[in-house]
Amino acid sequence: MTDHPTLKSHIPADYAERVYAGVLGKLIGVYLGRPFEQWSHERIMAELGEITGYVNEKRGVPLIVTDDDITGTFTFLRALPDHGNLRDLTPSQIDRTWLNYIIENKSILWWGGFGYSTEHTAYLRLKSGIEAPESGSSALNGTTVAEQIGAQIFIDGWAMVAPGDPAFAADLARRAGSVSHDGEAVYAAQLWAAMEAAAFIEADLTKLIDVGLSYIPQDCLVRRLINDLREWRAVEPDWREARRRLAAKYGYDKFPGACHVIPNRGVMILGLLYCEDDFSKALSIVNTCGWDTDCNSGNVGCLLGIKNGLAGIEARWRDPVADRLYMPTADGGRVITDAVQETYHIIASGRALADLPPEHPKNDVRFHFSLRGSVQGFQVESSSAFHIQNTFNEVTQSRCLTLHYVLDGKYPVRCHTATFIPPDALSMSGSYALMASPTLYSGQSVRARVIAAETNTTPLTCNLYISTYAERDHLFQTMGPAAELTPGIEHIFNWIIPDLGGATIAQIGLELSASQPTEGTLYLDYLDWTGSPHVTFDRAPGTLWKRAWIEGVSRVRDTEQSPFHIVQNEGTGLLITGTREWQDYNVAATLTPHLCSAAGIAARVQGMTRYYALLLVSGGKIRLVKAFEDVYQTLAEAPCEWRFEQPISLSLQVEGNTLRAWVDDQVAFTVTDTNATLENGGIALVVEQGCLEAGAVIVS
Repeated sequence: MTDHPTLKSHIPADYAERVYAGVLGKLIGVYLGRPFEQWSHERIMAELGEITGYVNEKRGVPLIVTDDDITGTFTFLRALPDHGNLRDLTPSQIDRTWLNYIIENKSILWWGGFGYSTEHTAYLRLKSGIEAPESGSSALNGTTVAEQIGAQIFIDGWAMVAPGDPAFAADLARRAGSVSHDGEAVYAAQLWAAMEAAAFIEADLTKLIDVGLSYIPQDCLVRRLINDLREWRAVEPDWREARRRLAAKYGYDKFPGACHVIPNRGVMILGLLYCEDDFSKALSIVNTCGWDTDCNSGNVGCLLGIKNGLAGIEARWRDPVADRLYMPTADGGRVITDAVQETYHIIASGRALADLPPEHPKNDVRFHFSLRGSVQGFQVESSSAFHIQNTFNEVTQSRCLTLHYVLDGKYPVRCHTATFIPPDALSMSGSYALMASPTLYSGQSVRARVIAAETNTTPLTCNLYISTYAERDHLFQTMGPAAELTPGIEHIFNWIIPDLGGATIAQIGLELSASQPTEGTLYLDYLDWTGSPHVTFDRAPGTLWKRAWIEGVSRVRDTEQSPFHIVQNEGTGLLITGTREWQDYNVAATLTPHLCSAAGIAARVQGMTRYYALLLVSGGKIRLVKAFEDVYQTLAEAPCEWRFEQPISLSLQVEGNTLRAWVDDQVAFTVTDTNATLENGGIALVVEQGCLEAGAVIVS
């Protein structure tokens, strides 16, 4: 990179840990404020009192939830790696990222309606062919729609890829914000992104606000609001009185629309001015003030996380979260994720933008626990005699997940992490249900490294295991390899997941047991899996096998005739499963097309607009296509005698940059894609404006 020769110096030595603290701050803030989002200050005080800790149990809702503030923040940032981590990333490239990962009415956004929800309005503009920045402009959508809160909500990631470079962060915020917003909303986003980027190198909150102000116009309302808040802070020591003044001059009643940026920006600045640089106090103030609580405290939590690091976040905030987050998008294999994985996605882009190589903790394994306090979603299964923490291990010379156990000699203890929708999230309420594809499948190879502490006095038996959803959607354990662990000695597990009859894997974990009462410590250094699956997707016990597919179609159901019956009312729909890690494999299915323009199977699916597909096309043709955002390319085409209501078998193989296709076991095409931009991804059933039935889908 030559356009910013000093940027390398802005990547701090503790970059990963500071980003991780920012991600955790975002999650904690959102989870804290979500149960009373859009409540007034008066209602909060009457029903909850001042907010000093999580209130989800009091409200009868789960702590870990799907939320547009989280999903949009980390998904829209994927525009960077999806387009080569270019410093000159354009608004139109970001809007293509929207169209790839968003499923209309089902993921990421608040679907409040055209002309009311800013993001919904922008999405429909993009869908109709209007590109950013026009898609979010006041000229097209009006000031009321354009100046709502969303550009500010989604901004944290753009700052974290520009550590110490507020000018670059503000410019990225402008580009990203312009997809859906304009005017004061974009100024607010630029200011906050600049502040967060500067927080990597500046510890004074007052100076951070000055930095942010230097990137917005002198005459904008955001600046006037902040000046007023600073004046009030100079004469008023009580944040409650400052909040009263804020509500009187800049309250919701002063601005039209669903959720204007100005009142909420006021709450965020007020929280910083009165928090005395304390993470917990800032979140207490911001949430007690009311209005868009999850958005506001998420942004404030991220900024203070970046600035003060992990030391500034108390364990009472981190422990219940356990790094967990959900990101429902068209890329179902990344929905069940965690704060550590998302941290390393962010720093990979940040380092690439600084012309630095990526980091690969423990050779890029999925669960590596390299960041202080990280547990990556691992939880114990209701045992008071078993707890986990993150510690440094002298044998591995790295951080590990540390398991402290007390065994009675009769019953085992277990800990696990989710690989699919957890039981407590199955009935999650909100704008949309949690959609996800599993991250682990039959045929994939699992490996794990464990070490028994030298201080252990009794041999310990350790098993890998998985839990699958079975009859009545109850969890059923399948045990993997077992090992007798000698104190001080490591063991490496290797396990190929067996054929599970199509059952969906929900968890993977460790089971510990002993033949006599004992206590001790076990270290999990890493856990990972690789390879393409060998799996048949068909009806399975229970109902949750259906939810392993991301519904990028108008309707889907199973019938007596077939497990998959999908309808797409207009355009192209995809029913997607699998993960971005899949590379070389074969996907096959017997299809029965009904009235439709085209239907088929897809491989290396990376969302709604990035995939290879083998399609039966109206007019008696078979066609191999490549969809890559706004480019739809025919790679091969031939006559094919297919008919409505008649079953036909299709098979598509991807190996390197070579694609092979079969129709009813006859070779149709062998094609080399010389522009091999689709190197990995899941599978899908595809239908264009019509109806399709499919039998079992086989990946091998």
